[in-house]
Amino acid sequence: MTQARTSVTIEDVAARAGVSRSAVSKVMRDAYGVSDAMRAKVETAIAELAYRPRVSARAMRGATYTLGIEIPTIKNPFFTQVISGAAAALEGTRYQLIIAPAGPHHDRGPQAIQVLADRQVDGIVAVSTAVDPEWLEDLSAATPIVMLGRHDASRNYDTVVNDDALGARMAVRHLYDLGHRDIAHVTIDPLWENHLPIGPHAVRARSYRETMAELGLADRTRVVYVPQEGGIDDAALALLGTPDRPTAVFAGHDEIALGVLNSVARLGLTTSDVSVVGYDDSDVGAHPMVALTSINQSGTRMGEIVVRLLLERIAGREEPVHEVITPTLMARRTTVPLASGDGRQLQAHDLPTQNK
Repeated sequence: MTQARTSVTIEDVAARAGVSRSAVSKVMRDAYGVSDAMRAKVETAIAELAYRPRVSARAMRGATYTLGIEIPTIKNPFFTQVISGAAAALEGTRYQLIIAPAGPHHDRGPQAIQVLADRQVDGIVAVSTAVDPEWLEDLSAATPIVMLGRHDASRNYDTVVNDDALGARMAVRHLYDLGHRDIAHVTIDPLWENHLPIGPHAVRARSYRETMAELGLADRTRVVYVPQEGGIDDAALALLGTPDRPTAVFAGHDEIALGVLNSVARLGLTTSDVSVVGYDDSDVGAHPMVALTSINQSGTRMGEIVVRLLLERIAGREEPVHEVITPTLMARRTTVPLASGDGRQLQAHDLPTQNK
């Protein structure tokens, strides 16, 4: 981690002011119904303890009508969907979006989030998963935060997630139903999620392993990790350029899936040789020229939901909300039935029954 938790907490401020923690939060958000006497006590305690002076300054001058969105990278088209949905949700309001890409290093998420907080935005949507949950709890006690993609059981911030376990299961079972048994999973390096088991790619990888085991294919499980930015082609070429290559690949997100398809083409193979399933159902993957089979997790809808929850937080809601989106499988041309030994595609009545 590049950021440390503050030494003074909101509980310390509440104890010094002789009020509840929620009362301090209301003062810092300039919420409706705060008395002048309570505001004075809380602001005095904030000043005495030097607790995030920028927050008390924001409360004194009012809202900035800006919301920050921190994203890991601008290259992943899924985040474009999220931003589009967020912008649509703000139409007709006074709020503007500030986009903060974390950059090519896995540990820059906290820095980008902190920069947004220091700019005194009224709320933050955080996407990078390599962020310590307790650090987020501390920061969200002062600045409303909605975390997108992480399966956190948070206290101070909201979460919006896809049912990643279900989505991965749908991808593997789709390939299984097409006759594939050698199904590999290509996903991001766990370092990009700080090795947290609550990260979306960690959940998908775990569900992939569990589903393969349920189907009697535990001994055929193969997980290949790639960097978040770059290195996808090399990893895919190494996986597919061997005699024992898998007949199908479940990719952790569409950008990886497109890299796998590129390697399939470079090796002179086709989707009849290697079927590919992505995750996100990005616009480029759904294009008829690509026709990528993918798991749709409603990126645009997610963007709309995170903004709604953030505005509720700014308006004074304190109870955490955890929204879960149900994914759907979009079957297209990159997944086909496994070819038989004579080169023909197997039909449903040819496929072996499920292993026990």
